[in-house]
Amino acid sequence: MLIRLGYDMRFELPAPASFVAQLRVHPSRVPDLREPDVLHTSLDLPLEEYCDGYGNLCTRFYAPAGELRLFNSTLIEDSGLPDPVAREAREIPPQDLPADVLVFLLNSRYCEVDRLSQTAVELFGGIAPGWNRVAAICGWVHEKVEFGYHFARSTKTALDVYTERTGVCRDFQHLAVTFCRALNIPARYVAGYLGDIQIPGPYTAMDFSAWFEAYLSGRWWTFDARHNHPRVGRVLMATGRDAADVAFLTSFGTNTLKSFLVVSDEVTEAASLH
Repeated sequence: MLIRLGYDMRFELPAPASFVAQLRVHPSRVPDLREPDVLHTSLDLPLEEYCDGYGNLCTRFYAPAGELRLFNSTLIEDSGLPDPVAREAREIPPQDLPADVLVFLLNSRYCEVDRLSQTAVELFGGIAPGWNRVAAICGWVHEKVEFGYHFARSTKTALDVYTERTGVCRDFQHLAVTFCRALNIPARYVAGYLGDIQIPGPYTAMDFSAWFEAYLSGRWWTFDARHNHPRVGRVLMATGRDAADVAFLTSFGTNTLKSFLVVSDEVTEAASLH
């Protein structure tokens, strides 16, 4: 399967500002690219590429006041298979986890593990450890939290989501991640592309998406408390402790978003040549 990926966004800057963008596909998916994955700007700006502490590809730049446009179009090859399911996958005790995985058991900006630990035990402590426990967490969050873009706010944490029972995709994942960590299951937040591939309409405007990964049986597995069923065509961009680590654009200065377009569509081999 071939998937056309891209974005086109415009900002108004009242004053010069520094930016860090996480808009490239994750290094693990770079071998699947059929076209270059390059951040383009409307201005001739020097771009500095680097890899952050979580292994994500980042682009750093400084833009003058005025209009700033960021855009890209690329093509990636995908297996076309849905997210894998491994019901036999088991939890690993903290003392046996790799050292670099331990950070994904801790509190983070949007995931207050300490404040939701008792709730997690009460809700899910009686479920057999392993895949089915993580699946039960996803099912509970999917059922109990109402989705709506009008519920979004940048300061909403997992505890807020649990209390208010509303949110957008990132909020669903923050709550599920927090419950997992509270039960000593390492969990990390994921940002990426997820188009409506093999999903019946009606369709809404595309956006970047969020899901999460849980560490079971020695590897990371995909889970999604927002959709709560295997999907086709996920393209990983960045992983971190929570949304604060994987923002598609971090601005060190004021800006106003004027327009925003994201594309993630299956295409044929012939269409990919045009």
